[in-house]
Amino acid sequence: MALKIRLARGGSKKRPYYTIVVADARSPRDGRFLEKLGSWNPMLAKDNEKRVEINEERVKHWLANGALPTDRVLRFLADANISTRDAKSNPEKAKPGKKAQERAAEKAQKAADAAAAAAEA
Repeated sequence: MALKIRLARGGSKKRPYYTIVVADARSPRDGRFLEKLGSWNPMLAKDNEKRVEINEERVKHWLANGALPTDRVLRFLADANISTRDAKSNPEKAKPGKKAQERAAEKAQKAADAAAAAAEA
């Protein structure tokens, strides 16, 4: 049985509240879970200590037993110095799309043509 430490959504519409749970990887997001390990309230300010609450002892127990955290939960664990998270870098994501690159090349070509025409005159 593959175990995941992940978020289960609660709260009302447009007012999310998440619980950090250990669940079977095959169970639905808000479905059956084995144990509640903490909570995350994204509506609170980032500097509020109640924004993310984690039961460190139980998280360490489940990590030792082979549970894998999701990316978001791994961020919380790294912030709490429970686990380490590798920094991710995707330089391709910062590049403009194909159409934007074509427009930029076309604009540069027009500028070069205008400069050439001004130099002739």
